[in-house]
Amino acid sequence: MKNLTKTVILTFSLCFLLVNISYGQDLMEFLEGDQHSDAVILPQYDYEYIPDFTYDQVKERIEAMETEMPFELNETIFSFIHYFTVRNRGYAKMILERKDTYLPLFEEALERHQMPDDIKYLSIIESGLNPRARSRVGAMGLWQFMPATGREYKLYVNSHMDDRMDPELATEAAMKYLKALHRMFGDWEVALAAYNCGPGNVRKAIRRSGGKKTFWGIYNYLPRETRSYIPQFQAIMYVLRYAEEHNILLEEPAFPMAYEKVKLENTLNLEHFSELSGICIEDLEELNPSILNRQVPASHRHYALRIPKTKATFLAENKHWIMDSLNMKSQVLLAQQPAPYEETASQSTNRIIYRVRPGDALGTIAQRHHTTVTKLKEWNSLHSNLIKVGQNLTIYADGTNLKNTLVSNEPASGDGSKIYTVQPGDSLWLISRKMEGVTIEQLKRLNNLNNNQIKPGQRLIIG
Repeated sequence: MKNLTKTVILTFSLCFLLVNISYGQDLMEFLEGDQHSDAVILPQYDYEYIPDFTYDQVKERIEAMETEMPFELNETIFSFIHYFTVRNRGYAKMILERKDTYLPLFEEALERHQMPDDIKYLSIIESGLNPRARSRVGAMGLWQFMPATGREYKLYVNSHMDDRMDPELATEAAMKYLKALHRMFGDWEVALAAYNCGPGNVRKAIRRSGGKKTFWGIYNYLPRETRSYIPQFQAIMYVLRYAEEHNILLEEPAFPMAYEKVKLENTLNLEHFSELSGICIEDLEELNPSILNRQVPASHRHYALRIPKTKATFLAENKHWIMDSLNMKSQVLLAQQPAPYEETASQSTNRIIYRVRPGDALGTIAQRHHTTVTKLKEWNSLHSNLIKVGQNLTIYADGTNLKNTLVSNEPASGDGSKIYTVQPGDSLWLISRKMEGVTIEQLKRLNNLNNNQIKPGQRLIIG
C-alpha cells in the first residue's frame, strides 16, 4: 500500500513539474519573442464607440472654424449635429466614403467662380453625393436639378442621356445658379434657401417678415423643408471637419477611381464598347452616370467618355479599330432589328439620320425623302411641325427611295459626279450597302481615302 502511495505521489509530482517547465518555456518565448511564430496581435479599435460631447464643446469648435459662410450655433443646428454624429452615423460614414470622389470637383469649380468653399457641402444635403439620386418630385443628380431649371442652364434630357446626372456639367450649372441667387438676395444663406424652395418662396418670406433679409430673420416664414435645410447644411459643415473627434472613421479607406476622358465623336453602345475595350461595364457606368440605357446617342456624339486611367493607353493605341468594329457591329444589329413601323416592315427598310439645315421645313424634308410629314412626326415623336437647325431626324425609307435620297442629297458636281454628304451614324460600309453596285473600295478610290474613317459633313463622290 505504501509503495502504491509513493508511486502516485511521484507521478503527480512529475506531471506538475512538466507542466511548469512547459509554462516556463512558453513564458520565456513570449517575453523574449518567438522567432518562429507568424501570429501578430493587433490592438482592437472600437469604431462603434460614440464619444460624449456638450453644446459648449461644439460651440468652441465652431468658433475655431475658418469659413466664409455665416455660422452661429443654435439649438436647431446642434440637434442636427447630434443626429449626424449619434443617431445616423452610418450616413456620415457613407459621406466619408464618397467625398474624395466629388468634393475636389466642387472645390475647383467654387474657386474658379470665386465662391465660398464650404458651399461644396450643399450637394451632401441635396443628394448624399449620389449622382443618380432622384427626388420624389423628379429632381435629379448631385445637385438635384428639376427639368425646367436644368434646361435654363443647358442640362438636357432625352431617352439616352440626362445631363443633370453628369457630375461636371451639373456642378457648373449649380455654380451659375447659386451665383445668380446670391446676386438676387445678397446673402449666401438666403441664396441656399432659394436653391431649395425657389426664389419666389424666399421673396414671399421676406415680405411676410417685414423686409428682413437674413435666413434666420425669415426662418419662420419659409416652407418647413427649407427651415431644416440650412441647419442641416451647417451641421454637415461641422461634422466633416470634426469627424475624428466624434469617432466617425472608415474601417477601410475609400479611393476614387482615377479616370481620363476620351472623345469618340460617334454614337456608342456601352456594352459593345466594354466587350471590345476590355473595360468593365460597371466601371463605365460608375464613371458616366448620365448615360441611360447604356447608349450615347447622336445628339451627344461629342460627349467625352470617362474611362479608367489604367485603360487609357490601350484605348489610345487601339481607338481606330475599336471604333470601326463598333460601327460595323451597330449596323449589323440594326439590320437584324424588326422595322419599327408597319409601313416600313419589309426587309428593304433602312434607317437614315438627317440633320436639319437652314431653311428646312418638315414638308420639304418629307418631299426630298419621298415620305410624308405625318410619318416624319411619328418616327421622331414630334408633337408639332417645329424643327431646329442642327436637329437630327430619323427617316425610314425603302431601298429604292433611299437610293434616290442618297443620290439627291447634294447636286451633281461640275464634272457630273454625284455627291453625298455624310450624315451622323454613316460609315462606308453602310453607304455601300445602300448604293447598288458601289463597293467600299470604289468609294475609297473615288474619294482618295486611305482608310475607312469618314465624318459627318464630309462630301463623298458616289458615282
